[in-house]
Amino acid sequence: MSRDENSLHPIRVAVVGAGPAGFYAAGHLLKDSEGRVEVDMLERLPTPWGLVRSGVAPDHPKIKSVTRIYEKTAEHQRFRYFGNVELGREVSREELLAHYHAVVYATGAPGDRPLGIPGEDLPGSWPATEFVGWYNGHPDHPDLDFDLGCERAVVIGNGNVALDVARMLVLAESELAGTDTADHALEALRESAIREVVVVGRRGPAQAAFTNPELRELGELAEADVVVDGEELRRGLAVEDPRAGATARKNVEILQDYAARAPREGRRRIVLRFLLSPVEVVAGDAGRVAGVRVVRNELLAEPDGSLRARPTEQSETLPAGLVLRAIGYRGQALPGVPFDERGGVIRNDGGRVVGDDGRPLPGEYTVGWIKRGPTGIIGTNKRDAQETVDAIFEDLAAGRLHDPPAPDPAELEETLAARQPDLVSYAGWSEIDRHERQRGEAEGRPRVKLTRIEEMLRVAADELPTG
Repeated sequence: MSRDENSLHPIRVAVVGAGPAGFYAAGHLLKDSEGRVEVDMLERLPTPWGLVRSGVAPDHPKIKSVTRIYEKTAEHQRFRYFGNVELGREVSREELLAHYHAVVYATGAPGDRPLGIPGEDLPGSWPATEFVGWYNGHPDHPDLDFDLGCERAVVIGNGNVALDVARMLVLAESELAGTDTADHALEALRESAIREVVVVGRRGPAQAAFTNPELRELGELAEADVVVDGEELRRGLAVEDPRAGATARKNVEILQDYAARAPREGRRRIVLRFLLSPVEVVAGDAGRVAGVRVVRNELLAEPDGSLRARPTEQSETLPAGLVLRAIGYRGQALPGVPFDERGGVIRNDGGRVVGDDGRPLPGEYTVGWIKRGPTGIIGTNKRDAQETVDAIFEDLAAGRLHDPPAPDPAELEETLAARQPDLVSYAGWSEIDRHERQRGEAEGRPRVKLTRIEEMLRVAADELPTG
């Protein structure tokens, strides 16, 4: 597209994925384009917000309030939302490129990273991603059956997701009651027999990926204590980490405070363990999870200053009836889009999708976790999206943007409606939102979520007229 043509026609952009990264990208595009950009957002589910809706722990409502920013973007006159539409199902990559000057892939990292050890697929061993989706009411996971009848669970991982799932397993009924936890999970968690959750980290306390607030709030639980073994903590700190920043140093202070506390009688416990690597999920007589065998590690300094966890010959088995693997999310390939299998991301250079030769593909961009991997907090996606949007505008100014043969806004909408009779507009999502909030108000909760696609579609079909 030439510079002269750029100035005459609106620039049409498709954003694939309605999570934080997608909405930040849409917001930047609409704000920075001086009225020249129209944005269509396509989302696999009827509902938007991605991990803000289905990943953030239900007892963290303040984090979820970020959706107010996204709502302002969605109400923009040059924004359209197409829910219940999946790339590769209702529309292809090639069709999007036929209708848009730019396509921004913002599909996140919905998969999990496997441990790669024997027994991890035993009944009772689960990816934390599925447990998180289950208690958050994600429609992919309402029928999962987690056995909470055991007394001990083991969570493998040393990040915020590991702390989230551990905390959810020990929350008191009073702490759960006012949340938007899915009803099926509320019932199961209320009846849970779990008394202890052991969180296992491969490296030391100074290398844990917890954020300070997430770690600190464990000590504020109504009916659960945090247990840290002082000697294990000292071993983990015996080798100084020159790369440890302010967050790591504060984490160590918090952990030292926990180590000085005595657990109280009759309370549930979250036990934080370090320098342990799982090597096998152990089966019991019934063929289900009975424990996790771990080896003790020691930290070794590398020439570049980093610390490496090396296994020793010491091992132990942690008895458990439930194992949750929380060692990270992983992106999934999209049909026809260049993908880095090793990194689990779309191949890109600063947000520009690149082909096998390393050159940018005109009109294709990416943002968020599918761009950079599952790192950072929700706000990180705002800066990340700005980098990609800047690239789009640079390419627009230089005449490098894609030139679609059929940029008619009505044409793609007609195609999507023909292929997906249950297309969900933003008005349809607003009706789902209103319905859930109304149900929640009656129970003193933020919302009572619909957890099945068919329920969502029935409610969305009754969308209120606008105007």
